[in-house]
Amino acid sequence: MTGLLVLALYVAAFFGSFVIAKQIFKSAFEKKGFNKLKTVTFGDESAITANRVASVVSVVTVFWLWVAFTNSTIPLPKFPGPFSGDMTFTYTAQLEDGTQDDATVTMRVYREDIQQTVDEEGNPGREPSPAEVELGDGFAKNDSLTVARYGFKVVNVWKNDEVSKKDGSTIVAINGQPIKPGEKISVDEGTLGLTDKGTPTFAPATGFRMARLYLPAPEVVFQRFIWLNKEGYQGFTLIEHTRYSLQRVLLGFLLGALVGVPIGYAMGLTGWARGWFDPIVEFMRPIPPLALIPLIIIWFGIGEVGKVVLLFLAALWIMIIAARSGVSGVAISKVHAAYSLGASKWQILSKVIVPNSLPDIFTGARVAMGVCWGTVVAAELVAANVGLGKMIVTASKFQLTDIIIVGIIVIGVIGFAIEVGMRALENWLIPWKGKV
Repeated sequence: MTGLLVLALYVAAFFGSFVIAKQIFKSAFEKKGFNKLKTVTFGDESAITANRVASVVSVVTVFWLWVAFTNSTIPLPKFPGPFSGDMTFTYTAQLEDGTQDDATVTMRVYREDIQQTVDEEGNPGREPSPAEVELGDGFAKNDSLTVARYGFKVVNVWKNDEVSKKDGSTIVAINGQPIKPGEKISVDEGTLGLTDKGTPTFAPATGFRMARLYLPAPEVVFQRFIWLNKEGYQGFTLIEHTRYSLQRVLLGFLLGALVGVPIGYAMGLTGWARGWFDPIVEFMRPIPPLALIPLIIIWFGIGEVGKVVLLFLAALWIMIIAARSGVSGVAISKVHAAYSLGASKWQILSKVIVPNSLPDIFTGARVAMGVCWGTVVAAELVAANVGLGKMIVTASKFQLTDIIIVGIIVIGVIGFAIEVGMRALENWLIPWKGKV
C-alpha cells in the first residue's frame, strides 16, 4: 500500500513539475522554426537535452518523499505519523459462573528510539514509567503498561486481577464490543485484539511513516555519514571503503578495455578473428559476472587479484562488442573516399575507422563502468575485508539501516559521477560525434 502511494505521489510530482516549469519557462516549450528542430537519430544524445528544472524538481521530490515517510525533524510536510502518548481501553472479564467485571488498561506509547538517547549526565535513556492508576474495585483490576511506537504488546491483564486466567477468567469484550480469540478491533490509537489463547494485545497506529529500523530520517543518515568518516566501520573509514572499491573498478575496467578493444577491432576487420573469437564472446556475454564469483574464489581466492579478475571479465565482453560494433558501423563510403584519395591501410585505420568507431567504444565504456561498479559491490558482499559492499552486508547483519543507506547513496553518487565524467570525456575527445 505504501509503495503504491509513493509511486502515485512521484507520478503526480512528475506531471506537476512539467506544468509548473511550462508556465515559468514558456520560451523553453515554444515551438521553433523548422530550421531549429533537430531530428532524433540513434546514437546522437545531443538531439534531446535534459531539462534541468525537471531534474531539480525530481531530486527535491525524492528528498521530500524521504522526509514525509520518516519521523524527520526537517520542516517539510509529512504524512500522518505514529501515535504517541497515553491511551486507554476497557476490557470485560467473565468468570465461569457468568459474573462479569470491567477494568481499564492505560497504555503509554513512547518513541522507539528513546532508549538510544542520553540525559544531561551522559546516562542512557530508559523506557518511560507506566502511568499511575488506581486498581479499582471488583475482581478485574486496572493496569498500566508501556509500549514503543511501531511496537506490539501482549497485555497480561490477569497479573494483578483477583481471578487469574487459570482460575477461569476470560476476556469477552473490549471497549464494550464483544470479541473472541483471534479477533481484532480498530481504534484511533491503534489495534486491539485477542490472541488465539484469549490474551489482549495492542499495536499502536503507525500512520504512513516508517520506523527508524526500516527507513531512518535524512538527518540521521547524515549524522551517520559524518560518523563513518571520523570513526569508521569495521576498521576502515568511509573514504577508505570507497577508495578500495574504486581502485578495484578502475583497474579491472582498464584491463578489460586494453584487452577488449584490440580484440573487437580484430573481429570487425578480419574474418579469421571474427570466426575465432565470436563463439567465445557470444557464449560468455550472457553470463552474469556474479555467476563467476564461486569459480573466481576457487581459482584466485578472496584477495584483490580475484576481484580484479572478476571486474576484468565483466568489462571485457562489453568492450569487445562495443569495439566490434564501432568498426562494423563505419560507413563504407568513407573508406572508399579515403582509398580514392590515396590513403594507405594504416591511414584508413587511424584516420577513418578509429575516429568513427570511438563513439561506440565510449558508449561501451560507460556501460562497462556501470557494470563493473555494480559487480564490485556485489563481489564485496560475498568475499571482502574492506569495501562499500562489505560495509553494507556487515551493517545489515546488525540492522544498522542508516549505514546501509549511506553506502547505497555513496554507490549511487559515485555511479552518477562516473557516468557524467564519461560523458564529459566523450564530448571532449569526440566532438564530431553525431556530426559526421
